[in-house]
Amino acid sequence: MTQIAQQLAQVQTRIAEAEQRFGRPAGSVTLVAATKTCSVSAIRAAIACGQRAFGENYLQEALPKIKELESENLEWHFIGPIQSNKTRDIAAHFDWVHSVDRLKVAQRLNQQRPPELPPLNVCLQVNISGEDSKSGTTPEELTELAKAVAEMPRLSLRGLMTLPPLNSDFEAQRQPFRALHQLWQELRQGGLKLDTLSIGMTDDLEAAIAEGATLVRVGAAIFGRRPPKDA
Repeated sequence: MTQIAQQLAQVQTRIAEAEQRFGRPAGSVTLVAATKTCSVSAIRAAIACGQRAFGENYLQEALPKIKELESENLEWHFIGPIQSNKTRDIAAHFDWVHSVDRLKVAQRLNQQRPPELPPLNVCLQVNISGEDSKSGTTPEELTELAKAVAEMPRLSLRGLMTLPPLNSDFEAQRQPFRALHQLWQELRQGGLKLDTLSIGMTDDLEAAIAEGATLVRVGAAIFGRRPPKDA
């Protein structure tokens, strides 16, 4: 078994154990393998183990991988910040976008989604902790944005995403996820048909699953810690 295969299996075990521990149905949490800075060969090692959903942060890095792995029929998730001038390629080459944070980006993705493809699955990124360094709509502006996106015919509004502050304390990790889950529930109660909470990464996936995650985005625990982007 390759190291990636072994580490992927360990992450899958963590997910299954957290589902059981927190009363979640088995298989209710989907693993998106985050492949920022990963080689195609590393991705192929995960594919060989049955992994189908992959997340990329940087468009220019992602496009060659998507093209090279086209025959694998993978599910590609864009999980990084979105620049307006990158929306056309994101709309054309990804199945999911987790990081829609403003109306202009949603409008461009809707207009640029190729008509022969199904509607693009999107999550709205919420800056739940109000950090200046983080992208995301504010909780106060979320409802208006969600209602607008839900009306766009080439987008399918699926749910919410957040990137909370780093914290090693389990209960502290749960708090921003719990706050996002509450916003998600309020939108659902308001009539929006949401089914996705994209929360949790390598260091906090158990806390995310405890608070209702349906997608976890894990890279380091599968592929190893990455060097800084500018290294």
